[in-house]
Amino acid sequence: MAYTTIDKPSDYFNTVIWTGDGTSSRGITGVGFQPDWVWLKRRDSAANQNVYDAIRGATTYLLTDTNQPENTISDRLTSFDSDGFTVGNSSNTNGSSSTYVSWNWLGAGTAPSKTYTVKVVSDSGNKYRFDDFGTSAVTLELSEGGTFRFDQSDSSNSGHPLRFSTTSDGTHGGGSEYTTGVTTSGTAGSSGAYTEITVAASAPTLYYYCSSHSGMGGQANTPTTNSFSDFSGSIQSNVSPNTTAGFSIVSFTGTAASATVGHGLNTAPKMMLVKNRDDTSTSWVVYHETMGGTKYMSLDLTSAQSAATNIMFDNTDPTSSVFSVRNSNRANGSSDDMIAYCFAEKQGYSKIGSYKGNGNAYGTFVYTGFKPAWIMVKETGNASNWNMFDNQRSQPNSSSSQGILRANLSSAEFTTSTALFVDFLSNGFKFRGNSVDTNRSSGTFIYMAFAEAPFVSSSGIPTTAV
Repeated sequence: MAYTTIDKPSDYFNTVIWTGDGTSSRGITGVGFQPDWVWLKRRDSAANQNVYDAIRGATTYLLTDTNQPENTISDRLTSFDSDGFTVGNSSNTNGSSSTYVSWNWLGAGTAPSKTYTVKVVSDSGNKYRFDDFGTSAVTLELSEGGTFRFDQSDSSNSGHPLRFSTTSDGTHGGGSEYTTGVTTSGTAGSSGAYTEITVAASAPTLYYYCSSHSGMGGQANTPTTNSFSDFSGSIQSNVSPNTTAGFSIVSFTGTAASATVGHGLNTAPKMMLVKNRDDTSTSWVVYHETMGGTKYMSLDLTSAQSAATNIMFDNTDPTSSVFSVRNSNRANGSSDDMIAYCFAEKQGYSKIGSYKGNGNAYGTFVYTGFKPAWIMVKETGNASNWNMFDNQRSQPNSSSSQGILRANLSSAEFTTSTALFVDFLSNGFKFRGNSVDTNRSSGTFIYMAFAEAPFVSSSGIPTTAV
């Protein structure tokens, strides 16, 4: 029998609440790790739903409750820190005496790693190509703190050792070899040969080159984004994946054509949130396994699932390496910067599925295999809100007051609707009201849930009482 591999879910997902103090630099701690994705909401008053991630960088946000493009501002979230993040004195993040919540996910973290298979191909002269991608001598993204191995075992590498420099084309361009954090092994073109680099803090922009021949390499950027290049799809992407927890942040540049995008998870995501970062009026698009690649919904809207002619996900479900997009501004805008948050299911830690509502106060029990810490629920067949619940605000299982926020609304948290009340149980959840948002009779509801504690630990021992 298989058990969870995550005994402590809060190492990968955690909810934090705080009361603002109005200061210009406030450290929010207690997350337990440096988050790569932060979803932040003011609770006591209407304010937008702010989303930040390590790839786009602190201070740059998206709003889940609008169709607006990303924006940058200096007084909201200002940095990702080792045990949380820092906020400024914006009313959205740290207004005096105001209350806030953030939901925090760990992506690749501060020390990502990746191995690239290197081949040398004839492309207007010999060029390096990675993971059989369709383009040679591409610009790489290799973030600070990451360790990246370039496997040169393929025989095409014979006579072409890959090295790094701070000068384009390295020694052939008048520069010298860069060796900080670099190790090499074997002879290029022979089994086991590689060049590996652990990118130093504040590393300069680098260039990879052949130490024997000019004109073979390209640029290697060294950002502080906890991410790296992925060549699994027809579009080169930049990813921050956590394969243990099944979460990845993916950025790519749209092509306005049918294409595939690498996500880095090594297992197929069951839910994805995709946003055009540049377009001024483009809604979020949501993939969920229950709907499949022929349909989608919008995170910022109440609308039911749609199967428009221009299908966002090209009528195709994600695979263990890529997801598909089509020529839509919302999913693959021409030359637009795109972002996707991808979620795979992990036993005992996350559950992505659906249930049927029964329309009464004794709602459907939904089995997750863990005690939930956070859930988001949306009906697929009718207009409804994206309702979110967690274990840190007004507590689930309360008979008098539970805090409810909605991803598609900027509204303040409300606690008065008993029709929306939910119980978080040791192995799942159950709604205790007949709200059409969570328990419409015969309605199909999709959900995504993350664990407070697995029902059974990695050693097969029950961790919570029923």
